[in-house]
Amino acid sequence: MVTELMKDIMEKTKQLIDAPTCCQELKEAGKAWLDSIGTEKEKEESKKFIRELEQDIMPIDQLISFAGSAGGKQYFGEETAKNIVAHGKEIKAAGAIYCDCPACAAAEAILAKKDEILV
Repeated sequence: MVTELMKDIMEKTKQLIDAPTCCQELKEAGKAWLDSIGTEKEKEESKKFIRELEQDIMPIDQLISFAGSAGGKQYFGEETAKNIVAHGKEIKAAGAIYCDCPACAAAEAILAKKDEILV
């Protein structure tokens, strides 16, 4: 039986997969986890999914550092990189630990419930 809590986590996972900022590896891990729910592979896929979430969520300091670097400016473009740095500093000052893009926001919400997933 899928609980309300698991339904919520499954919905967040779908949001994560659909997020334009979600990397391919995390999309695949999320899809594999969703497909495994209720099967003998669920526990194994849950561990893989959590591990991938923890690897891919972007700490705010790392985002600020990358966006402010030459590589970040090349990747995002000068103006967008500048805006990302400013936004990153703003949300960090407000207490953010991670990037708040759609993928990272969904990942953070899922990781907050990882103990329920790993049961």
